[in-house]
Amino acid sequence: CKLTTYLADIDKQAEDMFFRLVNQFARQEGVTEQLKAENQMLWVRKMNSIRNEATEIVNHTIVYT
Repeated sequence: CKLTTYLADIDKQAEDMFFRLVNQFARQEGVTEQLKAENQMLWVRKMNSIRNEATEIVNHTIVYT
């Protein structure tokens, strides 16, 4: 029971951190809905890069420690 609660808490922390990082990185790099409308492939490349970077940070900071 304690393990399930602990894992649920870790999952919530990781998810919150991931979405916060994705939003921050997207703002920093100018990835907007306007870019998505004008150049979808560039938007996809940038978002994939941002998501990969955020995933690595979350894994390193929360999951693997």
